[in-house]
Amino acid sequence: MAQERGIRISNLCYSVDNRQILAEVSIFVEKGVNRTILGASGAGKTTILKLMLGLLQPCSGEILIDGVSLAGLSEAELIRVRRKLAIVFQGGALFDSMTVGENVGYRLFQDGELSESEIERIVLEKLGFIGLEDTIDYYPSQLSGGMKKRVAIARALASEPDYILFDEPTTGLDPVGVYNICHLMHQLQKEGKTTLMVTHDLATAFAVSEEFSFIHKARLIFDGTRDEMLISRLPAIREFLEPTDSSLFVAPKTPIGKDFHEAKR
Repeated sequence: MAQERGIRISNLCYSVDNRQILAEVSIFVEKGVNRTILGASGAGKTTILKLMLGLLQPCSGEILIDGVSLAGLSEAELIRVRRKLAIVFQGGALFDSMTVGENVGYRLFQDGELSESEIERIVLEKLGFIGLEDTIDYYPSQLSGGMKKRVAIARALASEPDYILFDEPTTGLDPVGVYNICHLMHQLQKEGKTTLMVTHDLATAFAVSEEFSFIHKARLIFDGTRDEMLISRLPAIREFLEPTDSSLFVAPKTPIGKDFHEAKR
């Protein structure tokens, strides 16, 4: 029997201080398919990524990477499995004291398996992919927010992972920055990389993904294609796709319009 290729989450549960963050969530990220996990802020999307990386331990359920369960792995075994994954954190998470080149090559230097000249070649290649090879000697403080995100992508690519996880990759970026991130994700997909993104940014999600999972109140309530989600009649999905005045956290006491704006002055 051939080994399953992909990331399988089965009946995953996770709680903090008796507050349920995830309840019996099951998702399959198929190799070569680009999936987005959607949901409101605080829905538990980023928690799923941390569980995939082994940074958190589930209360119950199982995560398998290419058929290998994370449960019960030693630290050395977990490190070997983690090499198949890389993550682009929401803020980029670059090391301020390191240059761009040192940031991109960090994991390779840590592994200690390649020569400095080979690492430099890889760093320049990945910086070229994101269009920032001229910034190799810059420090993160000299980069814009969009440039930091792109450098974070280059760092994720340096170790040639099979799966690239994106945590809210377009948050805080201007339209040009968002376009650049979407373009890079399309390029990765053309190269056969598997991407998993968590976001509440619908425009970016629809621009880059084929399959969608939707988390609501700790549970997976939808799993399917964009077209299937667009016609879903589930109230939580309809509200997410088409928010109305009833979606407001606090209903205004003053009618929306001229009087409302005057009341806000």
